[in-house]
Amino acid sequence: MKVALIQTRTPATPEAGLAHVLPLLREAAAAGAKFIATPEGTNVLQKDRELLLPMLKSEQEDVVVTGLRAAAKDLGVWVLIGSALVKREDGKAANRSLLISPDGAITAAYDKLHMFDVDLPTGETARESATYEPGAQAVTARAGELKLGMTVCYDLRFPALYRALALAGAEVMTIPAAFTRPTGAAHWEVLMRARAIESGAFVLAPAQGGRHEDGRGTWGHSIAVAPWGEVIAQLDHDEPGVLMADLDLEAAAKARAAIPNLVNARPFADPKQL
Repeated sequence: MKVALIQTRTPATPEAGLAHVLPLLREAAAAGAKFIATPEGTNVLQKDRELLLPMLKSEQEDVVVTGLRAAAKDLGVWVLIGSALVKREDGKAANRSLLISPDGAITAAYDKLHMFDVDLPTGETARESATYEPGAQAVTARAGELKLGMTVCYDLRFPALYRALALAGAEVMTIPAAFTRPTGAAHWEVLMRARAIESGAFVLAPAQGGRHEDGRGTWGHSIAVAPWGEVIAQLDHDEPGVLMADLDLEAAAKARAAIPNLVNARPFADPKQL
């Protein structure tokens, strides 16, 4: 199955975000992709909380979500909005991944479970929990022949989540991201390959890249990894673009048969505290 990962440099307003991502989506569809995934924060990236929160709308009202739903229907493709930053019904904000079918319907939604709260040696800080309410439910979904496990960015560092998704039947892990440049340079590819190997699943990771309007820098280097751990497609830069990949849908079953770690695991008692 031919899939596409869209790499963006999302602007600081949703209207500009839609104008930025739509041409890339159409380019991917024109190249034959039947499943197209975008990065985390596809609708807007604005690290100033006071500027961001007034811009957030519900997923039914957000211009990027509605625009990509219309585009999915027009193009007849599955679209994974890696995440849209949206307002929940209770007024809180969510970092939400949305799966859109070829008829434009939202068929699955996943709120990012793990919040990236960190002080980096470079002086950069992040406090996602100050803005977003974390999710509480792992989510699998079907996109045609693809059996998806939906995750977002920092979730990558919690392997138990991917094991749970694999045991629930997921064969393709989506990991849309807006990775920082220092952590991207150090950990991006090796963690993506590790999650693929451990779960015996494809990993599809569309990324934000470059220096954004709000001043943040993101790593780019969108990547697709096969269940055996080999990189099957990768961008070698942080510029906006489209990454195409062909998925052999039998590869997950073959990898899991060769390395049956999902079924060989045994329960154990927790170790004593040192």
